[in-house]
Amino acid sequence: MIYFFLNFVGYLINCGATRRSVIDGRVWLPDGNFISAGTSKSLTVPGLVPTLSTVRSFPLENKNLRRKFCYVVRVYRGARYLIRTTYYYGGVNGLDFDSPPVFDQIVDGTFWSVVNTTEDYGKGLSSYYEGVFEARGNTMSVCVASNTYTVSDPFISSLEMLILGDSIYNTTKFDFHALHLVARHSFGHNGSIIRYPDDQFDRYWQPYEENVSVTASKKIPAVSGFWNIPPSKVFETALSTAQLESMELRWPPFSLPNSTYYIALYFADNSDSMSSNSRVIDMHINDVRYYSNLVLSSEGAAVFATRWPLGGLTKITLSPAANSNGSPLINAGEIFDVLRLGGRTHTRDVIALEELKNSLRNPPLDWNGDPCLPRDYTWTGVKCSEGERTRVISLNLTGMGLLGSLSPSIANLTALNGIWLSNNSLSGVIPDLSLLKLLEIL
Repeated sequence: MIYFFLNFVGYLINCGATRRSVIDGRVWLPDGNFISAGTSKSLTVPGLVPTLSTVRSFPLENKNLRRKFCYVVRVYRGARYLIRTTYYYGGVNGLDFDSPPVFDQIVDGTFWSVVNTTEDYGKGLSSYYEGVFEARGNTMSVCVASNTYTVSDPFISSLEMLILGDSIYNTTKFDFHALHLVARHSFGHNGSIIRYPDDQFDRYWQPYEENVSVTASKKIPAVSGFWNIPPSKVFETALSTAQLESMELRWPPFSLPNSTYYIALYFADNSDSMSSNSRVIDMHINDVRYYSNLVLSSEGAAVFATRWPLGGLTKITLSPAANSNGSPLINAGEIFDVLRLGGRTHTRDVIALEELKNSLRNPPLDWNGDPCLPRDYTWTGVKCSEGERTRVISLNLTGMGLLGSLSPSIANLTALNGIWLSNNSLSGVIPDLSLLKLLEIL
C-alpha cells in the first residue's frame, strides 16, 4: 500500500520501529514489511525525536565482503521520487566503536553516495542525504552497503520516499540521470529549517546568512506556477546590498568535487520602494556568465542550469545590469550533483531470481535490490556478465545451508553456464533445465 500524506504520496519509514506512529500529523510506518535483513535496535540517548530513537543495524560478518541490504518499496512506474535517508549513530555498535561506520548507499543498480556521518555526529547532529530518482519499475530498492572502509555494522534511522510533482526538476533526463542534493538554502533566513508543511514536498531549506544585507517583506509571490514550486516562506527574506553594487556569495559554503551540477536560483523583488521592473541583474558563476538582464519583480523568477561543471569553491556574483535602478538580491538556491544511472539486470533474470528466492525457505540475506548492479554488490552466489546487457551467468550456492526447493524459474536464466548447489538441504525435483543451452556445469 502506498500512503497518502495531504499533498503528496509516498512512504515515511521509521527504521527499527515496531509500530506505526503519528509525528506532526503524519504517519510513520515500521520497517518490517520493507526489509528482511538486519536487527532493530533502540538508542539510549535522551531527548531524541522518535525517528532517531531506533535504527536498523546490519551485522558486518566479513570486513572484506561487500554486501548490500535493501528496503524494497512498491512505487508508481515513471514517477519521480524524492528519497531521503537519515542517520543518527547513537553509539549503536558498542563501546569499541565510538565513531559511526562509513558505508555506501545505493538506489536500484545505481551507486548513490558514501555515508559518512562522523562530523555531524561529533556535533550531536543527525545526517541526511537526499536525491531525486525516477521509478523505472513497480518497485524501488534503497540499500545500505558495507565497503572497504566499513569497520562496524552499517545502520539507518529513517527512510522517506515522496512523489514529486510533474513540474519538479523536469528538465533532467531521469531515464539516464538522477539528482543528489548538495545544498539547498533559504538566503537571509536565520530560523529553523523550512520544510513541510511550508514545503508541500517536504524538502529541507537550510538557513543561510552571509556578511551582506538581509531584507524582509510581507509581499510574497504566488508560487503555484513557480518553477520547481519553492515554498513561499523562502521569499520572506533575501540577501541584498545596500548600494547599487555587485554582491558575491560563496555558495555552497564548502568545496565541491569536480562534477556536473544542476543549479536553480530563486528571486523575487519584494521591496515596497522599487518601481515595477526596475531591478535588473546579471549573474556569473566563478566569473563565467550564468544569466544576463534578469528582470526581478514581485511575481518572482527562477533561473536554472541542468548541466554545469564545477569543482572546488564556488563564487556566485550578482551585479546590477546597466539599466538597473536597484541593487541585486537573491532568495534561495538549490544545487544537485547529476548522477549517471547504473544499468539494470535483464528483467527476465530478475523475475527468475525472485521466484527462486521465494522457493527457498532461507535465501541469502542480501538477495534484495538489483541482483547484479552495482558491480561491486552482486547478490551472494550470483555472477553476472559484463557489458551493457547484464545477464546472470552462474549460480554458486555451495554450502549456504539452503532449505526449500528449486523453482522451475531457474530454467529462465538462459545465460547460465554453471550451477553449483552442493552442501545444502534442498528437496523436491530438479526442474527441467533443457532451455539452458549454455549450461556447462551442474
